[in-house]
Amino acid sequence: MLENPAPRRTLAIRKAGYLLFLLTPSLMPMGWMLGRYTGLPDLMAWIPVFWIFGVIPLLDYAVGRDTANPDEAGETQAMQNEVYYRALTLLALPIQVLLLAWSGWVFVHGDLGFFGHLGWLVSMGVVSGINAINIAHELIHRHGRLEPWAGGVLLSLVAYGGFKVEHVRGHHVNVSTLQDASSARYGQSLYAFLPHAWKWNFLNAWRLETERLQRRGLPWLHWRNELIWWYGLTLVAAASMTLAYGWPGLLFFAGQSFVALTELEIINYVEHYGLHRRRLADGRFERTTHQHSWNSSYRVTNLFLFQLQRHSDHHAHPARRYQVLRHFDDSPQLPGGYAAMVLLALTPPLWRRVMDPRVEAYYRNELEQLAAAS
Repeated sequence: MLENPAPRRTLAIRKAGYLLFLLTPSLMPMGWMLGRYTGLPDLMAWIPVFWIFGVIPLLDYAVGRDTANPDEAGETQAMQNEVYYRALTLLALPIQVLLLAWSGWVFVHGDLGFFGHLGWLVSMGVVSGINAINIAHELIHRHGRLEPWAGGVLLSLVAYGGFKVEHVRGHHVNVSTLQDASSARYGQSLYAFLPHAWKWNFLNAWRLETERLQRRGLPWLHWRNELIWWYGLTLVAAASMTLAYGWPGLLFFAGQSFVALTELEIINYVEHYGLHRRRLADGRFERTTHQHSWNSSYRVTNLFLFQLQRHSDHHAHPARRYQVLRHFDDSPQLPGGYAAMVLLALTPPLWRRVMDPRVEAYYRNELEQLAAAS
């Protein structure tokens, strides 16, 4: 069930509010400048982490939810075609390239101790998870060449090019089934989920691309294998950081990549925990709808993340651009924004205390299927 359409003022506020995405990469130079000003560079190296996982959840709860939707008849198509929304996501690519190069320089030449180096690396990884992976996720779903290409380059800068293949051709096909490594089972802890997701999502990307090439009569080791290009670009980026900053530069590139891709998989855990598609009488799974992903309509995080939290509608209609994704009342609803839910997921007993009752309530009349899907 849909909420009432959004008034024009709400849509105008959102349109301007998406510019908040620029604040995320700016947190890195902000932390560096505060470190120089206060004489506490090691502490200020953690500013992006403190902001994203400390301030943002508080703002979410203070500002509240935005559950309004654009009018399907009069606004959606025009918004889908507006260049402004597309330009914002494409802007992430040059920002990420410049930020990665500059942050590597600070990591190597900045006045940082061990605690500061660790904070700077983790902070850049968290920022990359948002500016590179989250925005790449939007871009790889688009048609044409420019946007998917830009998404692939962004993913290469965090060593996760396989996501471009596996997410679209694997995750979206098998979501909320046992065949999907990115859909967490009911009762599965984050720490059991992560190693499985890291391994199988990487392997499945190569399997899917190999099968695509085989259908064209081509071997997997072929220039048309797009994973060779994306991971080749990752090697170029890693080599460039090494040439520019030595082995510490390579360490920084690898470290921020690992943090970023892990952040992605934690979000995957949050987005699909415990949900399943019902198996039909003929053995097939029901069609994916807005009831197979957790939804969160907290206003602040949705502006920062280009409405990634309206994940229920995204899985039901992957072709819809972020600006026209909808809130559904009957989608399963998260009790917080993604930053708050990530913190909760890192503590499995608290996670299960909060989330398991919600899963059980959602499937209260079909607990047998829930057990079978776990």
